[in-house]
Amino acid sequence: MNRELSRLAAAVGLDEPDREPLRLAFGLACARRVEHLLEDPRAAQCLSVLQAFVDGTADHATLERASQEIAAVANSHRGSNSLDGAAHAAVSATYATANALAGRALEAAGYAAYAAVYGYGSYAVADPSAFDGEFAWQVEQLKTLLHASQHEARRHEE
Repeated sequence: MNRELSRLAAAVGLDEPDREPLRLAFGLACARRVEHLLEDPRAAQCLSVLQAFVDGTADHATLERASQEIAAVANSHRGSNSLDGAAHAAVSATYATANALAGRALEAAGYAAYAAVYGYGSYAVADPSAFDGEFAWQVEQLKTLLHASQHEARRHEE
């Protein structure tokens, strides 16, 4: 668990209804970070829908349909056929994507961090320090997105 990210999310009210754009943008960033681990083309298509929604070119109904589809994909993922043992990385990346589309940003971040670290090798997840780089990236990413959203809000007030 990324404690610093959890504290920051609580401090900025990430779970508040008016923070949906920030939650979705952050979840998208986390899922994009492990997109290369996705093995089901439907997962990548759903992630593209989230990108379109964040960009303002898709509506809530389209996002909801994609969220339902990726949830089904994640829940039926049987793991990877690859010989490198990346099954958990692929499954975790798919769950990161599903949570991102559902607006569960912290859950998306958790699965994305696990997928990224597991992608190094299964041995890595046993070392808590292996997550440090991902956790730091996530905190900085949320800060960057928060700053951008605050800047955008100020522009609209003027």
